[in-house]
Amino acid sequence: MRLETFEMERMQSTWENIVTYDLSESGVHPVSLNELIEMGLNRDSLLNTPLGYSQSNGTIELRELIAAYYPGATIDHVEVMNGTSEANYILAQALLDAGDETAFMTPNYMQLYGLGRSFGLGTRCFKLQYDKDWEPDWDEFDKALTSKTRLVYVTNPNNPTGSILSNNAMKKIIESIERIGAYLIADEVYQGAELEGQPTPSFWGMSDRVIITSGLSKAYGLPGVRIGWIVGPPELIAECWRRHDYITICPCKLSDIIARTALRPDIRKKLNARTKQIIGTNKELYEQWLAGLGGFLMYTPPKAGAMAFTKYLSDIPSVELAERIRVNQNVLVVPGRHLGMEGFIRINIGMQRERFEKALERVKNELNTIK
Repeated sequence: MRLETFEMERMQSTWENIVTYDLSESGVHPVSLNELIEMGLNRDSLLNTPLGYSQSNGTIELRELIAAYYPGATIDHVEVMNGTSEANYILAQALLDAGDETAFMTPNYMQLYGLGRSFGLGTRCFKLQYDKDWEPDWDEFDKALTSKTRLVYVTNPNNPTGSILSNNAMKKIIESIERIGAYLIADEVYQGAELEGQPTPSFWGMSDRVIITSGLSKAYGLPGVRIGWIVGPPELIAECWRRHDYITICPCKLSDIIARTALRPDIRKKLNARTKQIIGTNKELYEQWLAGLGGFLMYTPPKAGAMAFTKYLSDIPSVELAERIRVNQNVLVVPGRHLGMEGFIRINIGMQRERFEKALERVKNELNTIK
């Protein structure tokens, strides 16, 4: 198998630690260990932990905490991974065979799209519609599902739009996968990063063909911990564990300890509140900034996540526009093409406020040369 280049991840890994301002991220400013200690992480327990191997599928305590958030799940329904991306990768390996097809929501985080193409499988896309509050194009959705479709992939809340599927949309997706006998991977890593109201309803429990992937990177502000998980049928979880043994073997032992703290209901509440506060404050600033650009940029406000997927009024390809902003202003943004939709850029609204203001000013300087 020859993997194609993952364009967005390669761009980020090349430049995110070099530019002055990184607006390419999709989460909030990360939580520090000191902040976690103030919230309840046991410092001495962490420092006195022998740095050996952890339990390869996640400690029982951690899997119990994860399972508790998915009604009816047990530890046998849970596999702990090194980030949500590893969870998605192993699921693709476990579920897809030659001749299978996948149905893929766009715009999106393009990992599963690239994997399907690299596996030599048919990948059919269905769009979320900008002019309809990011409602799926149901005609495209129906055409994307065939008798060969083995896997349907959605992110909910969505990356990059921050939109949330309605209950009716979720039911339609479930009815469709059951009709053709496909699996649904619902990447719910942004659940808990909503700007208002209760957490986004999970697909979990709507069908025995539903698989959830999630992790600590986005709603928790802990991307460097690299803890993700799969929640699914026990027989599939056992198969993923078998494959995990061939790749990274186990999560980091310290990460498992940190995750057990982050997922305690009282700490989870604090982390999610921190995320909401950062996003909410910066969203107001972002909208004030947009208003000063005379309509050159437009967006549908996100319902969740630290992202502003923003449409621009120019024929310049998004990769070229992002490159101009990087070269001339030393600011990194994500071109819409890297997320499956041209004519947009994704801008992070989760960074520290003072730096966010300065980064936006630089982006404005570049856009003023185009308008």
